Amino acid sequence: MSECNLIPIESLQKMIFTIRGVQVMLDKDIAALYEVKPIRLREQVQRNIERFPDDFMFQLTEVEVDFMVSQNAIPSRKNLGGFLPYVFTEQGVAGLSGVLRSARAAQMHVNIMRAFVEMRRFLSANTTMFERIETVEKRQLSFEIKANQNFEKVFMALETAAPAKQGIFYDGQIFDAYTFASELIRSAKKSLVLIDNYIDDSVLNMFSKRSKNVSADL
Repeated sequence: MSECNLIPIESLQKMIFTIRGVQVMLDKDIAALYEVKPIRLREQVQRNIERFPDDFMFQLTEVEVDFMVSQNAIPSRKNLGGFLPYVFTEQGVAGLSGVLRSARAAQMHVNIMRAFVEMRRFLSANTTMFERIETVEKRQLSFEIKANQNFEKVFMALETAAPAKQGIFYDGQIFDAYTFASELIRSAKKSLVLIDNYIDDSVLNMFSKRSKNVSADL
C-alpha cells in the first residue's frame, strides 16, 4: 500500500472548509499533499489560468483570512508569507490533475476527490440533524434568558451561542460541519439522542467517539 493510501479520508476532510457557500481546500494544503512547494503550484495554475475560472479557484479576502485564523485553519497571518491564499473547489482540484503531473499528484488527487464526495454526502444526509442542533441551541439560550434576569449574564450567553449559529447558517462564513458535529458528540456528558430517518456508517462512526459513560439512543 502506498504512502498516499495511508492518509485517512477523515484527515483530508479536516482540510476542507465551506466558504462563500462552497467547499474548498487551501492551496498550501494541496501543495503539501502533492509534495510540491505552494509557489510551484501557483506558478502552474497561472500558466494554465484558463482552466481555473472563479468557480474553480478564488483568492481569499482579508476578512476571510482573519476568520480562518480564528478557526485555526491557518496558524497565523505570518504563516502566509504576506500573501492572501487561494482556495480550490472540488472542480478546481480536479483541474489540478491536468497541470501537476506526477505519480504522487495522481494518487493524492483520487484521495482528495473521495474526501470531497464523502463530505458532500455527509452534509446532504445530515441536514436535518444540523437544523435540530440549531433548534436545541435556541431553546437553551431562551431558557437561560428566562431563568436569569442579570443582563450581564444574558449578554454572555448570547455571545457564547453566536459563533456556532453563525458557523452553520450565516452566508459567506467558513464552517466545517463534520468537525462541529464530532466535537459536539465528544462534549456530551450523560447521553446523546439522534432522531433521524437516515443514519449511515459515517454517523455511527461519529457516535462511537463519545465518552465511555455517555449513552447513545439512535
